Amino acid sequence: MFYKTKLKDYIRVPPSNFGMDVKEAVLTRVKEKYGGYINQEIGIIIEVSKINEIGEGTIVPGDGASYYETVFEIMTFKPELHELTIGKIKDIADFGAFITLGPIEGMIHISQTMDDFVSFSKDKALLGKESKRVLKVGDKCRTRIIAVSFKDITNPKIGLTMRQKGLGKVEWIAEDVAPKEAKKETKK
Repeated sequence: MFYKTKLKDYIRVPPSNFGMDVKEAVLTRVKEKYGGYINQEIGIIIEVSKINEIGEGTIVPGDGASYYETVFEIMTFKPELHELTIGKIKDIADFGAFITLGPIEGMIHISQTMDDFVSFSKDKALLGKESKRVLKVGDKCRTRIIAVSFKDITNPKIGLTMRQKGLGKVEWIAEDVAPKEAKKETKK
């Protein structure tokens, strides 16, 4: 889920940035400090969107930099359990597929890709034995988040599934809906 959040922090502006406009210098330092920052509570910071308030600057003896109490807005992505997501298959391995979900990747174990016996082919594809469905790099898929781990804060893990109704490769979802639509038409 994407969120827009306000944060407040004391931002250090070094003497090398004193020649810049204060707002520009503070924005530069906020982006350096928070760009790509990952936190379990707020998620992955994608962008510092704007500076709302900048307080009076304070110089700390022995440091030489100026500190500004700053309120700013950020855009974050925080994966939530049971959330529906849409992404593209980035890579396929013999144990499953990796899907890009905007700023982060999720992993679908081979057992969670479809309701079928699934095998890995040499050309980096997952094949359904009875359904003959194929999942390959570049396919657009709808998934559900079933696990989120921030154990390694620099590399959060997202577990996904496509084994529920309305999930899977976008073309599969359309195929599953088409017979139901045809039945409705014949009843009229």
